[in-house]
Amino acid sequence: MRIKEYGVEFSYDKPVVILGGINVLESRDLAFKGAEKFKAACEKHNLPYVFKASFDKANRSSVSSYRGPGLEEGLRIFEEVKKEFNVPIITDYHEPSQAAPLSEVVDILQIPAFLSRQTDLVVAGAETKKILHVKKAQFLSPWEMTNIKKKCVEVGNDKVLFCERGSSFGYNNLIVDMLGMLEMKKEGHLVTFDVTHSLQLPGGKGTAAGGRREFSIPFARSGAALGLTGIFVEAHSDPDKAKCDGPSALNFNDIDEFIEAVAKVDRLVKNY
Repeated sequence: MRIKEYGVEFSYDKPVVILGGINVLESRDLAFKGAEKFKAACEKHNLPYVFKASFDKANRSSVSSYRGPGLEEGLRIFEEVKKEFNVPIITDYHEPSQAAPLSEVVDILQIPAFLSRQTDLVVAGAETKKILHVKKAQFLSPWEMTNIKKKCVEVGNDKVLFCERGSSFGYNNLIVDMLGMLEMKKEGHLVTFDVTHSLQLPGGKGTAAGGRREFSIPFARSGAALGLTGIFVEAHSDPDKAKCDGPSALNFNDIDEFIEAVAKVDRLVKNY
């Protein structure tokens, strides 16, 4: 199984794809800086790159939390990023009605973990014929993900990536099941690893998530050691002041070291 579109290829015998960027669109300037840093590091270390950002974070801990600029402004920024950096774009969506307008600009549609079993949402994304990046819900087993793939195939789209982002382990904690990623690979699925959100401590700050960004590189190496098709990571110019998931985000200054660590392990495992 492989997916080759937009100048990148998701495959177990090709270089791992970096799905990297910022958590939420705080500003056009931050998006541009993130895209610039990630693209430069990926080109330096010869890894394919997809820019990630969210136009809306609909699953915040507090109703007063910053959510993003919304669909219209988000699409405008995505268009500018694509034009300036010539990179594919991935973003998440939360409502079926958002899939079609996003597909006019965005190359990969991402389904958030908590929503990955919502049939209408999955079908709406699949019907766009875009690549779907489905976050594995914190409460689902690896083998249950096959049912989500079947929904997509039944409406004519088999371009599906499954993303591990940690499983619930008691209150305010996640664990990453490395065997679970291998189980999904064994079933013939293309698997990616969300390093950033696997480091979360959900609700760990009461009205916001905590995190353990200091383990980003060891986690990334562990994921790359499984020979995955993609590594997902978010960064910020000042993570302690980020408007969402700052405790799990890399500093922009650490992007190159992160990408280099992934590239070294990926080359060793895949022998290219």
